[in-house]
Amino acid sequence: MTFDLFANEPTLERLNIEDAEIDFAQHVDLPRSADDLLRELVEETPWRSESVTIYGKKFLQPRLIAWYGDPRKKYSYSGVALEPLPWTPTLLEVREIVQNLSGETFNSVLLNYYRDNNDSMGFHSDDERELGPTPTIASLSLGAPRTFTLKHKTRPELKPVRLNLPSGCLLVMKGTTQKFWKHGIDKLAKPCGPRVNLTFRRIFGE
Repeated sequence: MTFDLFANEPTLERLNIEDAEIDFAQHVDLPRSADDLLRELVEETPWRSESVTIYGKKFLQPRLIAWYGDPRKKYSYSGVALEPLPWTPTLLEVREIVQNLSGETFNSVLLNYYRDNNDSMGFHSDDERELGPTPTIASLSLGAPRTFTLKHKTRPELKPVRLNLPSGCLLVMKGTTQKFWKHGIDKLAKPCGPRVNLTFRRIFGE
């Protein structure tokens, strides 16, 4: 199942996906153009290259990352432990927009930098303990469009869901989505430009 969504106003629409609560806005009114925002984040973010541990083996992540948030809002996944960088004025501006549109509150954001078609994200669920039992993840995309694929964990009769994510769109996953679905972004055979996505989260505890 593939979704191509178009809307004139920045409003979230619920997607018809079983066992999931996923809302989507084709575009968001940003403080400046998506291209300018992408350029700023690529040039000014202290990107990190990290190795993840999967089934006891270490692999270099095929993308760069950066973690920002309120003090002491640490985040760990697949053997990667992240200490938050302080919010920048730009990220605070964008967070305010995302919160107003989604009706949610976030205290941290993970930035992923896909440099070209060879960068990707393996299938996983954002179900770490510090995110709580029903986490809300709001993902803002900037740059080259990529396909976001979801696969159900326990119901093979449900076909993978593919969402085309253009620059400036917002995808919000909440409720039991992480419990039942995995998601990822595949490499592309053809060259493409850079992409940054900002995944806003709420970390519980210290």
